[in-house]
Amino acid sequence: MQAVLDAVGERLMRADESLIRIPEICEATGVNYGSVYHHFGSREGVIDAAYHQMFTKLAQEDIATLQIVSVNSKTNEEYLVAMQGLIGTFSSSDERRARRALRARIVAASMMRPELRILIGETQSRLTTELESIVEYGQQREWLNRNLSAHSIAVLIQVLLVGRTLDDVSTTPIDNKEWEASMATLLGVILSSPGAETVV
Repeated sequence: MQAVLDAVGERLMRADESLIRIPEICEATGVNYGSVYHHFGSREGVIDAAYHQMFTKLAQEDIATLQIVSVNSKTNEEYLVAMQGLIGTFSSSDERRARRALRARIVAASMMRPELRILIGETQSRLTTELESIVEYGQQREWLNRNLSAHSIAVLIQVLLVGRTLDDVSTTPIDNKEWEASMATLLGVILSSPGAETVV
């Protein structure tokens, strides 16, 4: 079934879900047609599971990167500089633009698909909780603002990571350098501990 999910996910990266044909997926993967429907219940079930796998993978990779920054930083200044560089990288590259668009597409699809919305909602809640733990680690070291809850900061970090999605489709998008400077300022205000020097 993992081969089926991978094949469907690969096609969803390139084309609209209306073009997904389960018989073609079965032929490409060598998985029995009946087994696919027995496992996933329906064509929509297969697509929901593939969307959910893609969403989870994208978000988990971001959290793993944030974890590395947190563990490797030794001082508040190191942490802020690393986070600002990370936000800049996440915001500006073509690869990150495509990732943001894919996550937005999956969330949009879940708004009209109750089963997918439950899957995405539960996963998003779990991922935010994982990020909260990373934030709490930073708060204990006074790298992050203790006046804000770990949950609030976890959500704000995710806003910084994916919040440029709407501007991505604008005919007059913000310049990358201007965006990065704005995000560096916001990051310094939101995440730095009270009294800590902000690095911009």
